[in-house]
Amino acid sequence: MHSSDIQKLVARRQTFKSLEAPFYSDQDILDLDMEVIFGQHWIFVGVEPELPEPGDCITVEIGGASILILRGDDMGIRAFHNVCRHRGAKLIDERQTTIGNIVCRYHGWTYNEDGDLILAEHMGSGFDKSCHGLKSVHVRSIAGLIFICLAKDAPADIEEMAKVMEPYLAPHDLANCKVAHVSELIEEGNWKLTMENNRECYHCEGNHPQLTVPLSEFGFGFSPDELDQRRSEDVAKYTQTIANDHARWEACGLPSAEQDQLSSVTGFRTMRLPLMREGESHTLDTKSASKKLLGDFTDAKLGGLSFWTHPNSWHHFMADHVVTFSVLPLAPNKTLVRTTWLVHKDAHENEDYTLDNLTHVWNMTNQQDADLVRLAQIGSEQPAYEPGPYSKFTEPHVEAFCDWYIKRLEDHFATTKAGIAAE
Repeated sequence: MHSSDIQKLVARRQTFKSLEAPFYSDQDILDLDMEVIFGQHWIFVGVEPELPEPGDCITVEIGGASILILRGDDMGIRAFHNVCRHRGAKLIDERQTTIGNIVCRYHGWTYNEDGDLILAEHMGSGFDKSCHGLKSVHVRSIAGLIFICLAKDAPADIEEMAKVMEPYLAPHDLANCKVAHVSELIEEGNWKLTMENNRECYHCEGNHPQLTVPLSEFGFGFSPDELDQRRSEDVAKYTQTIANDHARWEACGLPSAEQDQLSSVTGFRTMRLPLMREGESHTLDTKSASKKLLGDFTDAKLGGLSFWTHPNSWHHFMADHVVTFSVLPLAPNKTLVRTTWLVHKDAHENEDYTLDNLTHVWNMTNQQDADLVRLAQIGSEQPAYEPGPYSKFTEPHVEAFCDWYIKRLEDHFATTKAGIAAE
């Protein structure tokens, strides 16, 4: 699809309607997404407990770019393009490993933790190693959540997100957690369909029998004029529960009120939501999945802190564990969803927690969502498909995501046009 055709699609996008079909299936639009969205914005890629010790590293693939993320001897986090400066060999081929220096297995070129080339045999006495260090990548940890940006100049407003979010996240003490389990699920749908699905719970009651045990559908919107008496009473009770719990949590030093900055370049939203029944965790009995609570918590009934970021993540922080989600496009109709469960670093499997109980709700929910995304992808490719209306009650955050996405493309085309005019 030609750039001018994509610009026409962007220009005619109607608010509070789903995107036109090519946005979900066209390879040229995905290529543009990788350049403009995943190549220019802060992308969530992992958590600091994946790198507990100096020398620990992980790799992440974002489109055609492989990135190496490393814990240094000073416990700081570095990120580099995972490409040797000799002949371009991939340096680290594993998803997760521990290294000393960064050594290319092809010809032995060796880099230190700062990416400096320190050994390159047979290049001659006049060879300047200082000109051949690894290419660095912007990296920012927010309370243990690792974000990277591939752009030359990263959006500065991540500091605003950090300022707002660190007080919310810090009490959960991610630095003193460990990874209990990671799942990688490939959804048969476009990455935007994956994100749209996450941004609403309109579908929850009919599709997520496990998730709607601890989570109330009312926490994500409802139409007040379509509720029968029983559900009206349920909404009133839930609304009062939010008010009571927020007051209690705030009094304990836990920020809980909604913060919505989804329209920012580095868009995000957070809110601490009450959990149902026992009110402790995302489990089928709603009780804590791990006996070892996080940080300094002594009360397990702290709800679930929901944290969303554009363009590719959502997270749930509870008193006993944390679940993070990273979304990475693989093809126009394939998306990787990486889910990571974290517990206190001193929690012991089968003593303090079991993996089945810890992961069951979200394993089931992820697969259910993958099934829905597949159906949405198939439908978007049908000749009868046309953009449909979002509910202003239950899908405002879907609209917020699509509006953010379209604005990023508009900004890109405007900048490109200005650059051409200046030449």
